[in-house]
Amino acid sequence: MIISVSSASGIEAATKRELLQLSVEKAPAINGRMNFEGDYDLLTKCNIHLSTASRIFIVLAQFKCTDFDTLFDNVIDIDWETYLPENAQILVKPKLVESKLNAFSATQSVTKKAICERLKKVYKCEYLKETGHQFTVEIAITHDFCTVLLNASGESLHRRGYRNIYGEAQLKENLAASMLELSVWNEFRPLCDLFTGTGTIAIEGAMKIKHIAPGLNRNFDFTHFKNYDNKILENVKSEAIGRILTQNLPKVEAYDIDEKQLNIAKIHAKNAGVDDIVQFHLKSMETFVSDKKRGVAFANPPYGERLEDRPYIEKLYRTYGKVRKANPDWCFYTITPVSDFERLFGTRADKKRKLYNGRIECCFYAHLGKPQTPKN
Repeated sequence: MIISVSSASGIEAATKRELLQLSVEKAPAINGRMNFEGDYDLLTKCNIHLSTASRIFIVLAQFKCTDFDTLFDNVIDIDWETYLPENAQILVKPKLVESKLNAFSATQSVTKKAICERLKKVYKCEYLKETGHQFTVEIAITHDFCTVLLNASGESLHRRGYRNIYGEAQLKENLAASMLELSVWNEFRPLCDLFTGTGTIAIEGAMKIKHIAPGLNRNFDFTHFKNYDNKILENVKSEAIGRILTQNLPKVEAYDIDEKQLNIAKIHAKNAGVDDIVQFHLKSMETFVSDKKRGVAFANPPYGERLEDRPYIEKLYRTYGKVRKANPDWCFYTITPVSDFERLFGTRADKKRKLYNGRIECCFYAHLGKPQTPKN
């Protein structure tokens, strides 16, 4: 089968790095997707282990498509009965980009009709009850080229299962994981989240330290496919659980001045199984001074979206810049949409890239620590 991994704009490099760890060497990123050959074992591992991806799909067909007859004929030829049981609920999601077929509802209707006609013929019934599990089919037509995909993940992979209380201005879990992957941080370097909020960056870092697979405690649509053997999932989960570390682990530091947010963060850390190594501090980031060397600090500071917030943001970012100067051995990574961040922070970034926090276009700034002095 062809497996397709989707990831958000700007973080494809992080997802490809994770795929390499699963021995997927050739997966070119095209329009936010990475396609490669695999089997159900690899599909399962992708869903369990990829912390930066959005969803995992199976590519069922690809063809040139400029009219609805072509769409219908190609969709009805797919072996839907291999995956979908007779009582499957079928949801079709078209994604149409610069193509002759640009009518969303009509594309959705024709696709659904073709799938149903195929299944009615195979299952020898007059109509489909659609009382079972819901499966999502994506019809992606770009420049008159159609790709039919079956969603294997279900809901987005950023939903790990540990975040059951929602706070203010939260990062998605896969964005936080991507920030970690795109930085110089690794599990052997000190880690601090300076504006932790409900704890997402700190928790994702702690999960990496403990080798807790991000998809270990959630459900997936592929387990409902007709031809899927759930023993595969049992084996992959068992292997993942066996890799979890519990002793002699470094601590993750997390700062915030909002006690309510920190209380939510503590609940999330416990749900994720990392409350033993995340230390939450009800303190301002300006108090942060570390005697540890070569640490990495992350920040998702307030953005100040209202005009009246601007004076506060300017003062906050300048203070944040002083924290960096007080910790010259540390690297600082910051995500913000504030266009003059570098000026307020007081230093030009060593690296930066565009990322999206939800629909907000941001820049991810890297300020590296001073180089180590070689020992004689």
